[in-house]
Amino acid sequence: MKASDLFIKCLETEGVEYIFGLPGEETNDLMISIANSSKIKFVLTRHEQGAAFMADVYGRLTQKVGLCLSTLGPGATNLTTGVANANMDRSPLLAVTGQTNTDQLHKESHQNMDPITMFKPITKWRWSMRNADSIPEIIRRAFKIAIEEKGGAVHLELPQDIAKMESDIKPLKAEETLRPRPNKDLIRNSAKMISESRLPIILIGNGCMRKNGSIVLRKFVERTGISSVNTFMAKGVISDKSERHLQTIGIKEADYALTAIKKADLVIAIGYDLVEYSPKNWNRNLKKNIIHIDFTPAEVDTYYPPTIEIAADIEYTIEAILDELERQEEKMRKNTGLEGFEHRKVIPDLFQKIKKEVTWRIERYSKDISYPIKPEKLIVDVRNALAENDVVISDVGAHKLWIAKVYNTYSPNTCLITNGFCSMGFALPGAIAAQLIKPKHKVVAMCGDGGFLMNVQEIETAVRLKLPIIVVIWCDSDFGMISLKQSMEFGRTAFTRFTNPDFVKLAESFGALGYKVKNTEEFQTILKEAKNSVAIPVIIAIDVDYSRNNILLEDSNNFRI
Repeated sequence: MKASDLFIKCLETEGVEYIFGLPGEETNDLMISIANSSKIKFVLTRHEQGAAFMADVYGRLTQKVGLCLSTLGPGATNLTTGVANANMDRSPLLAVTGQTNTDQLHKESHQNMDPITMFKPITKWRWSMRNADSIPEIIRRAFKIAIEEKGGAVHLELPQDIAKMESDIKPLKAEETLRPRPNKDLIRNSAKMISESRLPIILIGNGCMRKNGSIVLRKFVERTGISSVNTFMAKGVISDKSERHLQTIGIKEADYALTAIKKADLVIAIGYDLVEYSPKNWNRNLKKNIIHIDFTPAEVDTYYPPTIEIAADIEYTIEAILDELERQEEKMRKNTGLEGFEHRKVIPDLFQKIKKEVTWRIERYSKDISYPIKPEKLIVDVRNALAENDVVISDVGAHKLWIAKVYNTYSPNTCLITNGFCSMGFALPGAIAAQLIKPKHKVVAMCGDGGFLMNVQEIETAVRLKLPIIVVIWCDSDFGMISLKQSMEFGRTAFTRFTNPDFVKLAESFGALGYKVKNTEEFQTILKEAKNSVAIPVIIAIDVDYSRNNILLEDSNNFRI
């Protein structure tokens, strides 16, 4: 079998559905192998960065390895931003790059550079293939490493002459790896600490988005009555409808949910990823009791010294702690006649006030019709237009903070926010991948006017694939968060202003539908029209009142709690 055919057969064995990327001379063998007989769908993108973002979102939504492909040299360098984004956000991704013939690698040759070294700081593992017979082992290892906790990116290089070799080796089948069970003594100690805690709180992180984390955590919260908060990337693990869920944390001192953690005497950190939100913001005095529960040991951080550290499967661990707590509850019931969790049934006054503050801040401008539209009003209108399991993908900018705090999320992986590497240009390509994976759901990309134009070329990809994604462009002709911080520190702004194209004409030139919102009242009507599109992308530009960004950085002493 030709090596390029073997490579594709191995990908099929791993369950690969899509490859996002651009072809090149050095990857033509792979292209023909896909075209000849493979069930894998190749999604031609207009830039390699877009391909990597698509693979990233595929990995987030499916919990399988997303795959992107480029040629050598500039193709490989173009992948790096998206690969780094997936790696730091713990999304399983495989980047495949072509390479010149191996007999030219020792000298300067056309487009030749060392991508293995380049990808080293932004991947979990990387390798250059030098023998056709080793392809099955290398691909199996790449997929295994990419999906192992914490998930991330891997990179493989396939030189052109290796792709043309012959091999009789068969693909290796993937074997499911059993996840480690928690230590029984640690479970007992955790249950005891929770039972004795006066005001515990659960801090839900990105790790809970994977496997059945949401199901078991909802059961845990409902049974114990312990309140919770989530990081940006864990939105939806616990429904925002829950009266005990205080919603999203992560904007330093401008964070009303932060008050809950500061007052808590025990933080149960589950799947908490320090890359999202520094513990220094909530444990500055180092007095918190912390139970760390994650697939991997805790990151070393001065402000995150776990009192109990459990590195095991999150689902197994939460179930085991709940079982132990219920055993303790039954023992108490027999000895005293009291319900063991009875004191948890009543939500603490402080947490009730915080929940009211959260709800008030989300809804306070829901009927405001001033224009430019207020961020809260825009987000509430989008939320009201969508079903609970439709998908919103946020780009990076000031709007990301607003979406994190205001967009009510009811199910995991229905509000995607990149909050590790935080790369602008993520949302539009990500929405394309999400729509491919979820064809029966509406997918909305929320972009600032700065980030949208960074990967605007992928509108053509969406049009070609007949994907009815909706893109809402928040317009202010400024890199607003940067100018805000410049103003706060220096009293002036510098080099953040720009001009925008006519977004309606731009959309129409690609074959998409374009709208320019003229007033706040018509935004809901336009959203309804956009939802009716079945095969054409819709681009909606709307002017946003970003003068309100300063409240994202207000001092917590101003909160009404």
